[in-house]
Amino acid sequence: MVLDMPYFRRHALSIALLAAGVVFIAWNITQLSFLLYPFRLFVTFIHESGHSLMAVFTGGGVDSFQVFGDGTGLARTIGGNRFLILPAGYLGAAFFGAALFYLVNTVPFPRKISLGLGTIFILISLFLQANGIALVIGILTGLALIFLGIRGGISANIFVLNILAILTGLNAVLDAYSLARNSGAGLGNIPNDAAAFAALTPGIPTTIWAIIWAFLAVMMVGTSVWYSVIRPMRRGE
Repeated sequence: MVLDMPYFRRHALSIALLAAGVVFIAWNITQLSFLLYPFRLFVTFIHESGHSLMAVFTGGGVDSFQVFGDGTGLARTIGGNRFLILPAGYLGAAFFGAALFYLVNTVPFPRKISLGLGTIFILISLFLQANGIALVIGILTGLALIFLGIRGGISANIFVLNILAILTGLNAVLDAYSLARNSGAGLGNIPNDAAAFAALTPGIPTTIWAIIWAFLAVMMVGTSVWYSVIRPMRRGE
C-alpha cells in the first residue's frame, strides 16, 4: 500500500500529537507513573546499547551490558575509543529518539520501521552480551515490534513508534540535564559518564561536559521536531 505523502504527513502528525498528549498525561499524573516504568528501562537499554555499539564501531568489544530495576545501567566495554564511547550513552539515546521521531513522521513505511527496529533490538541483545533485565527488554521489545509490524495497522505502528521516540528523546534530554545539575552522581564507586570523560580531559570539569551533552541532546531532539513537523507545517506540506 503506497500512501499519498501529504495525507501521510497529516495523518502521522495527528498521531504524533496524540502520542505526545498521552506522554504528557502519564508524565504529570502520579497515579499513572507506573506506566512509564517499562519505558524508563527501555531508555536505559538504549543508553547502554549506545556505549556498547560505539565500542564495537571503534574497534573494541563488549564484556556485558546490564539494566537494573531502579532504571540505572552499566556497560562494560573492552578497548575502543573512550572519547566516543563515553558520550554515546546520553547522546546515543537522544539521537535514537530524534532519528526515530523524524523517520516515523516522514517515511510512509512505519510497519517496515517496526520490523527493522525489532530485529535490531534482538540482534543487539544476543550479540552484545546483554544480561538479565537488559536481555529481557531487548528480546521482548524486539518481538513486540516485529509482531506490530506484521499484524498491526499503519496507525498503530505510527502511534507506538512515536511513543518510543518521544519518551526516549525526552528522557535523554532530562537525564543529561540531571547529570549537569548533579555531576557527582554515579553507580556505587563507578563514576558517571561525564566524570569519566572529564578524567580524560584535564582542566575541563565534569559539569561542563554534562552541560555540553545536554545542549547537544536538546539540539538533536529540536532539529528532529523542526524538520519532521514544524517546517513541513510552515510550508503547508
